[in-house]
Amino acid sequence: MQGLLDGQFTIGIEEEFQIVDAETRELRSYVSQILEGTQNAILRERVRPEMHQSVVETGTGICRDIHQARDEIIELRGSLKSLAEKGGMRIVAAGTHPFSDWKKQEITDGERYKGIVEDLQDVARANLIFGLHVHVGIKDKEVAMALTNQVRYFLPHILALTTSSPCWLGRPSGLKSIRSEIFKRFPRTGIPGAFDSYGQFQRYIDTLVKTKCIDNAKKIWWDVRPHPFFDTVEVRICDMTTRIDDTVAIAALIQAVMGKLYLLYRRNWAFREYSRELIEENKWRAVRYGIDGTLIDFGKQEQVPVRHLVSELLDFVEEAAVIFKSQEALERIRGIMAEGTSADQQLAVLSKTNSYQAVVDHLIEQSSLGL
Repeated sequence: MQGLLDGQFTIGIEEEFQIVDAETRELRSYVSQILEGTQNAILRERVRPEMHQSVVETGTGICRDIHQARDEIIELRGSLKSLAEKGGMRIVAAGTHPFSDWKKQEITDGERYKGIVEDLQDVARANLIFGLHVHVGIKDKEVAMALTNQVRYFLPHILALTTSSPCWLGRPSGLKSIRSEIFKRFPRTGIPGAFDSYGQFQRYIDTLVKTKCIDNAKKIWWDVRPHPFFDTVEVRICDMTTRIDDTVAIAALIQAVMGKLYLLYRRNWAFREYSRELIEENKWRAVRYGIDGTLIDFGKQEQVPVRHLVSELLDFVEEAAVIFKSQEALERIRGIMAEGTSADQQLAVLSKTNSYQAVVDHLIEQSSLGL
C-alpha cells in the first residue's frame, strides 16, 4: 500500500491569525502594513489578507508529508511574527479574540470582500473569527467525493481537539467554540449532506451559479468540501490552533483519517455514512463541551467520552500513520487530551487572573512556541 503516497495525500495548511496591538492587546487593522513589509517573493505569495484588516492568513505550499508541513508552518509563523513586531504588533493564533469588538474593525479593500459584505451585511461584518483549514491531495474526483462523505463522521472529533474560542466580546460564551456558532450564520456552512457522486455535487454548484446565488464554488463554506479548483479535500471545521505542534498534529490526524478511509475504499470496505442531522448533533456537543464532553457513538447508540473516542480514532488511523510516517506528530493528540485544548487553557487563565488582557498575553506566548 506504499503506492498510497503516489503523488496523493499531500498536505496544504492555511492558518488565520489575529493581529494584536502589543500595548492594548486589542485587534488592530494592520494587515496592509504587513503585506507592504513582505520583501520575500515566496513569502508574499503565502501571506494573504482576509475580510477584516486585523486578520492575516498564511498558506503552505503543497507539502509531500507532515515533516515538510511542519517546517513551512514554522517558517511562516516566524516570518509573520517578525513583520508584525516591526510595527509594534503581535500575532495570536486562536478562534476568536477574547474581547475586541467586530464593529470597530476595518474591512479590507477588494471586490471580493465588498461583494460578500454587500450580500451578507452584518452577518459578514460580525464574522471576526479565525480558522485552520487543511487540504489533503486526492486526484480522482469521485474518490474525493466518496471520502468527503465518509470523513464527515469524524469532523466533530477533530473540532473538539481544536477548540480555541471560548470568549467573545469580553465575556465567556459558555461554549468551547463560539467561532463555530458565529460562522453558522453564513449560508452554505456546517456539515454538508452526502452526495451520490461528484457529478451530483457539480450539478449543485452549477445550479447555484446559474441562478446567480453565488459566482463561484468558493462561496460554499462547508466544514469539508472537495475543493472546487484544487485536487484536494479541504477540512474547514477547525478553530485556529494556538500552538505549532497542535496545528501539525491536527493536520497529521486529518491526513491519516483520509488515508485510512482510502485504504478501506481500495479494499471495497466503506466506512458507514451517517446523516447530516446526526453528525450535526455531535458537532454541537463538540462546540459546547470540547474534549470534556461526550459524542454519540452511532454504532453503539450511546454517548461516549470524547477522550475515549479520540483514543479509538488514533488506533483506527495507525495503519495510515505508519505509511505517512506521522506517528510522532500524532502523539501530540494525546498531549492535547491530557493538557486540555487552547479553549480550556484560556478559561483557566481567565479564572486565575480575571483579566482578558492576560488571556491575550497567554495566547501571544503560546502562539510563538517552537519558533
